[in-house]
Amino acid sequence: MTTQPAESGHPHLPPMRTIGELRAALTMGYGFPGDADDFEAELAREINHADPADLSGVVRLVEEFRGRVAARQDPGFDSAVAAAVAEIRTARGNDR
Repeated sequence: MTTQPAESGHPHLPPMRTIGELRAALTMGYGFPGDADDFEAELAREINHADPADLSGVVRLVEEFRGRVAARQDPGFDSAVAAAVAEIRTARGNDR
């Protein structure tokens, strides 16, 4: 039986077990540009409109931004995006 490292594929992820840790990661620039401000605005909106018995929107938001941090820290992310853009441009026939 083999074990996988806890942060497999993303060796430089900050801790994001709590909303506070996620906020800190975004503030330190681990996400995409503007993510820290976007997270705060969307979190406030979700909390202000949430039924106290249903915080699923907050959960969804936290999961989304954790995923954004993970994607941004993935060493292959930039090359995957560049390859996808090149493929789209080629398909459209306007490779610039």
